[in-house]
Amino acid sequence: MESRWCTACAKPFFPRSQSPHQTYCPEQDCQRERRRLWQKAKRSSDPDYLQNQLQAQRAWNSRNPDYWRAYRADHPAYVATNRLKQRTRNDHGTVSPVAKMDASAAALPFQDGLYTLTLLDPAGIAKMGVWTVRLTLAAGASASP
Repeated sequence: MESRWCTACAKPFFPRSQSPHQTYCPEQDCQRERRRLWQKAKRSSDPDYLQNQLQAQRAWNSRNPDYWRAYRADHPAYVATNRLKQRTRNDHGTVSPVAKMDASAAALPFQDGLYTLTLLDPAGIAKMGVWTVRLTLAAGASASP
């Protein structure tokens, strides 16, 4: 069988005779990339697979609630690098403020009335469907509810 060029690393390799359509070499990194791309395509084309993956991830997270806390404690260089990258992203203004499910500002003096919501940043980072919006008073205080 003739040699082929690996899709991931672009190096020549000889495919296995059992896999005549093989396009990735047997290197560990190339096989990892092949599996990553397969999973990405599978998640986008198969809603059941996506739900199973999400359920498995949630189950793992519930069995290992302190994993990331322990990882950050054991890898201070990772924490420092991550903080530096986040500061850089924040300084460049490419990221909107992060909103959490229970985030709210101090009590705002809203009047009774009819308001319009205008979406300000559809690409912002938010959890649980939170939007960054502008409230504009469309009509003054009303007498009836």
